[in-house]
Amino acid sequence: MKKTLLLGLLGVSLAAGAAVLKTDPAKTSVSAVFKQMNVPVESKFKKHAIVIDYNAAKPETSKVTVDVETASLDLGEAEMNREVAKKDWFNSAQFPKASFVSSAIKSAGPGKLNVSGKLTIKGKSADVNFPVTVKTEGGMQVFDGAVPIKRLAFNVGEGEWKDTGMVADEVTIKFHVVGQ
Repeated sequence: MKKTLLLGLLGVSLAAGAAVLKTDPAKTSVSAVFKQMNVPVESKFKKHAIVIDYNAAKPETSKVTVDVETASLDLGEAEMNREVAKKDWFNSAQFPKASFVSSAIKSAGPGKLNVSGKLTIKGKSADVNFPVTVKTEGGMQVFDGAVPIKRLAFNVGEGEWKDTGMVADEVTIKFHVVGQ
């Protein structure tokens, strides 16, 4: 009887931890939106790992971590992709990943969350807070949001690239995550 109760409790415990969503890489995207010479540019990070432990009934118990490979930013041209991986931009050799780790997730009304956490890019960390919408589509959870940042706060664009006349300081990191 004790063994059955223990196995039953263990099963409940495992089920409670099974809220980690399996993200669909084909439908999930992370991109950077910025202005270059005052023209909007959106480029996608081709490689990322997103782990969402989501509890719709108690969002405050949810957690998210995101790792993005900085060298995977695709600006649509191989030469530009190599350039942003260099020391003045992402310095991907020394800082291969940018990351986000949530510290708090709160309900902000039906289908809305407020997410706080630490964003780290190129070895620099900052606390960020941003809204997220969440909905269920075809049995999948869909999370959409955007995080506005200043690239120079993370030393992205050093040397001659600190001049924001060519590439604006304002960058929005957009994400669309689909999982079940």
